[in-house]
Amino acid sequence: MTINLLIIEDDEIVARTIERSLRGNDFRVSIANSGVEGLKIARRLSPDLVILDIVMPGMDGYTVCREMRSDPLLANTPILFLTAKIKDEDKIAGFVAGADDYLTKPFNVDELILRVRAIIRRTKNAAQAISSGSRGGTRGSDEGASSDGNHDDQCIVVGEYTLDTRTYELRTPHHGKLRLTPVQYDLLYYLMSHPGQIFSPARLLDEVWDYPANTGSPDLVRVHIKNLRERIESDPSTPTFIRTVPGYGYTINTE
Repeated sequence: MTINLLIIEDDEIVARTIERSLRGNDFRVSIANSGVEGLKIARRLSPDLVILDIVMPGMDGYTVCREMRSDPLLANTPILFLTAKIKDEDKIAGFVAGADDYLTKPFNVDELILRVRAIIRRTKNAAQAISSGSRGGTRGSDEGASSDGNHDDQCIVVGEYTLDTRTYELRTPHHGKLRLTPVQYDLLYYLMSHPGQIFSPARLLDEVWDYPANTGSPDLVRVHIKNLRERIESDPSTPTFIRTVPGYGYTINTE
């Protein structure tokens, strides 16, 4: 299967370096040298994945990412930030803008390819699940919910929360029905399928994002948990549904 990638990078040398790194691995690569040009090409090509720099003149990568997430044609397109901005707050800002992952320069070519393939694999699994009538695409999700929850082919129910596996929608006791993003759905589907179990960020990167060991950032998990809490909890500052177990990870509260 040929994977269509779009690189949005204002440095021509860097863009061509990334292109050479990816060619020959079943990737077809297009390049845009500005954020505005990148959005135009993305809307025309509907790429399988966008590799996006942050620091660019005119329209920076954060803005490009937010524009893509607000465009119905591109809202579900995976985005990987590849940037020289290495601070934790930069990574968090990228995830808040809507990125699926974040890799810093200088980058390891093998790790870049692994992450690209993991994102594409997860996206493909999700699309196949939708076409077959179920949205449970993450590994391990076929185990179903425990006795503390109710799980069938259409819904997972844990306490007062109901996740519809056909529509990405979550019914909450505080905010009514919410449409989740694909990444939010995958993460919540996995957690609600195993209520009461504790999952470390490393395990969630493996099971939900399908990343090999020692790749992917724990910040990715932390920010998506934070975003989920802000959407579904009555008081995100004191969450009662998605609980943090200090030193261990995250769990769905079944009480």
